[in-house]
Amino acid sequence: MKTITCYLDFISPYAYLAFEALPQSLMGVSHRMLYKPVLFAAMLKHHGQLGPAEIAGKREWTYRQVVWQAKQLGVQLDMPQAHPFNPLALLRLAVACSAEGEPNRYVCETIFKHVWHGGAAADDAARLQALTQQLAPQRSADASEVKDQLKANTEEAIARGVFGVPTFYVDDKVFWGLDSLPMMRAYLDGDQWFDSAWDAAASIQQGIKR
Repeated sequence: MKTITCYLDFISPYAYLAFEALPQSLMGVSHRMLYKPVLFAAMLKHHGQLGPAEIAGKREWTYRQVVWQAKQLGVQLDMPQAHPFNPLALLRLAVACSAEGEPNRYVCETIFKHVWHGGAAADDAARLQALTQQLAPQRSADASEVKDQLKANTEEAIARGVFGVPTFYVDDKVFWGLDSLPMMRAYLDGDQWFDSAWDAAASIQQGIKR
């Protein structure tokens, strides 16, 4: 049985769509799934990048694409009142729902739907309070150990070569994004392509550096 670590941030519509697509994508595969909330903004800062929603043109395309992809997948997706928003409270709440800082699928699904269903403000204080009451976390989301676990999750992801969300980490391999799910499934099924082409594709010499 393979262990798959899913690094996610509820701010990402791609993470939500991939989360919804996972059960069908992994049907028939013996696996153990670990969900680990991470702060996408910290990854962007580490790599010196802006998020898709912070770049003119790419922002509009991202929203159009995810609405289209949701339609294709048959998944409800309503853009929140404002995006991007500060996801820290939601990430800490997810971490607080587990002693190990690894929320189960129900917790992740509930928070994703809080953000991506209904079109309300994802960071509204009253909605956050109601969400907290619904999930009844084991610990306070404001506890220092919860904040430390979220930071540790993010640092672990960066150390493993993760640069965006959603990312799925299996063995020593990183699969990034909704569109990586078929590739990850092929790896889990033992596709021989990964025996040689995986490393070969990454061995190309870098040309221009900016």
